[in-house]
Amino acid sequence: MSDVKAVLSDAEELLKQAASTTGEKAAELRERGMGMLKQAKEKVQDLQDAVVTKSKAAARATDDYVHDHPWRAVGIAAGIGLVVGLLLNRK
Repeated sequence: MSDVKAVLSDAEELLKQAASTTGEKAAELRERGMGMLKQAKEKVQDLQDAVVTKSKAAARATDDYVHDHPWRAVGIAAGIGLVVGLLLNRK
C-alpha cells in the first residue's frame, strides 16, 4: 500500500505541474502522470488478488476445522456469543 500511495502522490504532483505548464512539456508531464496512475492501478489489482487469495485460504481452513471439530466450533461460537451478549448488555 505504501508503494501505491507513493506512486499516486508522484502522479498527482506531475499532473499539478502539467496543469501549470503549456506545450510539449505539459503533454509529457500528463503522459508520465497517466503512466504512473496505470502503474498504481496495476499494483492495487495485485494487492486485491493477494487479499482475495488469502481470504479464500482462510475460509477454506475455517471450513475444514469446523468439519473436523464440529462440537469445538459450536462451543467457541457459543462462548463468543456469550461474551458479546454480556458486553452489549452492560450498556
